[in-house]
Amino acid sequence: MQYVNAGSQFVVIMVLYVAFLIGFGFWQGRKVKNSEDYAIAGRSLPGWVAALSERATAESSWCLLGLPGVVYAAGLSGTWTAIGSFLGVVLSWLLIARPLRKDAERCRAVTFTDYLSKRFGPMGTWIKVFSSCAIVFFFFFYVGAQLIGGAKTFYTVFDIPLNLGMLLTFAIVIPYTMYGGFGSVVYTDCVQALVMLGALFLAPVFGVWYIHTHPEVWASSITEALARSAPSYSSWTGGAVGFFAGATVVIGEGSWFFGFLGGLPQLATRFMAIRDDREACMARNVGILWSACAYIGAPLIGLVGIAVFGPAGLSDQEMVTPSLMLRLFHPMLASLFLTGAIAAMLSTADSLLVLASTELADNVIIPRLQRARDVSQERMLRISRLTTGAVACVALLAAYVVPSKLINTVVGYAWAGIGCTFSVVVLGAIFSKRFNSKAAFATMVVGVFFTIYWNLMGYESTIMTARTMTFVVCCVVAFVVSLLTEPDPVLEATKVG
Repeated sequence: MQYVNAGSQFVVIMVLYVAFLIGFGFWQGRKVKNSEDYAIAGRSLPGWVAALSERATAESSWCLLGLPGVVYAAGLSGTWTAIGSFLGVVLSWLLIARPLRKDAERCRAVTFTDYLSKRFGPMGTWIKVFSSCAIVFFFFFYVGAQLIGGAKTFYTVFDIPLNLGMLLTFAIVIPYTMYGGFGSVVYTDCVQALVMLGALFLAPVFGVWYIHTHPEVWASSITEALARSAPSYSSWTGGAVGFFAGATVVIGEGSWFFGFLGGLPQLATRFMAIRDDREACMARNVGILWSACAYIGAPLIGLVGIAVFGPAGLSDQEMVTPSLMLRLFHPMLASLFLTGAIAAMLSTADSLLVLASTELADNVIIPRLQRARDVSQERMLRISRLTTGAVACVALLAAYVVPSKLINTVVGYAWAGIGCTFSVVVLGAIFSKRFNSKAAFATMVVGVFFTIYWNLMGYESTIMTARTMTFVVCCVVAFVVSLLTEPDPVLEATKVG
């Protein structure tokens, strides 16, 4: 275990950073006057804010810990994960962000499921309730993955047990998220996105310099490290032989691509909250540029980690980033970059909590209160905040009981159940004239339960990733049901572009 020599420096930076997040979150919370402000910041975000928030939310503990860990454990074949993700980000900003924003504004939708229910009116109530419950269920695990990521960082630096580290991460993120809602989340996300980008850019640069100037490391270059490792490390297909086997590896690793196609509610909400088309163009440019830097840096961290520690040098592959930071940098600089790692967990956890609690409060709890129409804005806001706290507590429990403590595995499960399922629904809503409410509801139901079934049967590791299979199955269901049923009359007049 490696420790920061001047631990007090790390503590000081962490305390100052967390104090800033909480203080800024509460300051932004003063602007929240109703549940719409809490859920979508009044649909008034500047483009650069929406883009940085969307990137910080998407590139969570998975990008700083999970993705480098995949490359560290697999070698070159793990980089297909970054390639697939980057292509998904580019397509989402180029093809989906603007039409989704326009359609959501036309529908006057406040949340992701609010948009789907209004877009598919004939079955709107069924769609809203089912999609809200599905999002909350999978987000328990998604938020839990962020708590695990924070715990791993604290463990690497301070040797704090994982269980205590998850509780500490929970204690940091809950106060400002409960109070400030979406508005506090997106602006703190901007700061975190910049810190994360600095870590993802500078760590590989200094890492390459370090392995060339320190002969005591395991290998003096990335090329040598791959050559000295198992043969699969230097293979783009992970050592798989034959076209089908190789294609299975490439598609499986790159299958994160499918979730970016409009199906992740925490990202779609950012698209919906952009102020106008001009700001959407700014957001597109910022988002794609940020992603290009991040998806080059994260795999390089994993490859540099192989050269520094060797392929078997770490007990947990996902600790390669914090371990490398402690090896490369002065304690003060390492503290700043590890703060970026913590920032990644916080940015995603807070966004997921706001979204999940808003879906649950607005679509399930409040409508079922007695005389719901008479519920005041103040009471609805209070319910939203209390629901955020309750969802966070369940997510903490999920982090403790989830079988795998690998962030990549836990996030991948939620990615398949939500991202790959709802991507098909959003694509159909925007681009297909035949895609109707029956097809949308059938796609959601089949996608959610298929993901659960596929993972329970263990097919994720033996046949193909749940992300790929869920997306394919949902496409088939959407096509077949749309073909067998008539388009909803109201849909003909509501297509965007």
